[in-house]
Amino acid sequence: MAIELTVNGKSVKTDVDPDTPLLWVIRDEMKLTGTKFGCGMAQCGACTVHVNGETRRSCVTPVKFMEGSEVTTIEGLEGKEASAVQKAWTGIDVPQCGYCQSGQVMSAVALLKKVPNPSDEDIDTAMNGNICRCATYVRIRQAIKNAAKEV
Repeated sequence: MAIELTVNGKSVKTDVDPDTPLLWVIRDEMKLTGTKFGCGMAQCGACTVHVNGETRRSCVTPVKFMEGSEVTTIEGLEGKEASAVQKAWTGIDVPQCGYCQSGQVMSAVALLKKVPNPSDEDIDTAMNGNICRCATYVRIRQAIKNAAKEV
């Protein structure tokens, strides 16, 4: 069964098993490897993408539910919030190993689109479930605050 969706502004038709996780369509079919596989259980956030503007864990999202959806991966992220987050991230050296960063950035951008001046509580809520093995949480929070000032 062919499933049609839009990924990073490009119309995509995929003919995979409908229960295939969106993550594997993004990585294997589209060769967009910025979205990472972490835990496979929607617990770590490494696979976070935007679906119709909302964050979604792609590792547990069957592609059959994506028919007609707009999906944005880290490769397609753009706009003033994305630019501000990317600048803030590099400005204070948030990434260490970098594995979780695409999911962290996707969640941070989604937060700033909804809450332009987030409180610590807003940040904690939005970033909950994005695990960083290097424990750069203090820098992540600061980078989000710095980005909010630029938006």
